[in-house]
Amino acid sequence: MSTTRPLRVNERIRVPEVRLIDETGHHLGIVRTAEALRLARERGLDLVEVQPNASPPVCRIMDYGKYRYEESRRERESRKRQKTIEVKEIRLRPRIDTHDLETKVRQIQQFLTDGAKVKVTVLFRGREIVYQDLGERVLQRVIDLLGPRAVVEQPPHAEGRTLVMFLAPGHVEVTRTVSSEEREAEGQ
Repeated sequence: MSTTRPLRVNERIRVPEVRLIDETGHHLGIVRTAEALRLARERGLDLVEVQPNASPPVCRIMDYGKYRYEESRRERESRKRQKTIEVKEIRLRPRIDTHDLETKVRQIQQFLTDGAKVKVTVLFRGREIVYQDLGERVLQRVIDLLGPRAVVEQPPHAEGRTLVMFLAPGHVEVTRTVSSEEREAEGQ
C-alpha cells in the first residue's frame, strides 16, 4: 500500500465545511460537511478528504474502495518498472599473473553483459603499497582487455590500501549475420 498518510473518509471528516468536488470533477463550492456526506450517500459513493491542509479542506465524492485499488495497482506497476542496478566486485592483486587476469576479465565481462556495474579493486598487502604503479597498470590492462564492452564510470583512485575503479556496461555494435536464404534473395 501507499506510504502516505491515509485519507479521512465519510464520518471521519470532522470539519464543519468543505470545498466539494463531485465524481465527475465539477466544483460544487463550499458546503457543510453533513450536506456533502448526504450527497455522497445518495450517489452510493464515499466522501473523501483529498486536501486536508487547504482552508476549507477539499473533499471529493468517489468510490473509495476503487480508488485504493487503483492506487495500489499504480504503485505495484511503478515498483516493477524500477530497475535496481547491481554492483559486483572483482578483487585483484598488483602482481596477478596473465592467465589469472584474463580469467577475472572474463568474469567482469559476464557481469557487464548481465547489466551489472563492476567495482574492480586492486588490494595491496604490506610493502606492495609502494608499487601503486603496478596496480594502475593492472587496471589499465583490464580496461584494454574489455575494450568497448565496458565504460569507465569512475577512473582508478586510491582508497586506503586499495585502488578502486568502477565499470559500467558499454555499447557494443551488434553485427547482423546474413543467412544463405537472404543472400540468394538479394542475388535475384
